[in-house]
Amino acid sequence: MDKDLKQRTKAFALEIIKLVSELPKNTVGFELGKQIVRSGTSIGANYRSSQRGRSRAEFISKLSVVQEEADETIFWLELISESGISPEERIKPLHKEACELTAIFTTMVINAKRNI
Repeated sequence: MDKDLKQRTKAFALEIIKLVSELPKNTVGFELGKQIVRSGTSIGANYRSSQRGRSRAEFISKLSVVQEEADETIFWLELISESGISPEERIKPLHKEACELTAIFTTMVINAKRNI
């Protein structure tokens, strides 16, 4: 699962980058783009970092950050969609993936806390 999630979160980050490159070149596009690039790419980076945790507590802490970043990405995707700066059809698969990643990482955090 580790390798699959590393690949999946990286693929998601690349799709977020592609989305941001398509956003309008105005203040709203730049600001929303900056926010979603940060949170959307952070998911994969922090997940990789969690795999190198020196303790269970550090692993849980880093995994919790991944969970938060995935949820934050959902928020930015919703704003981009609802503001009309990108078509809903473009956002829908990214939103679905962000929701699935959030659910996966939420479950992982819960299970890791249970196994302390």
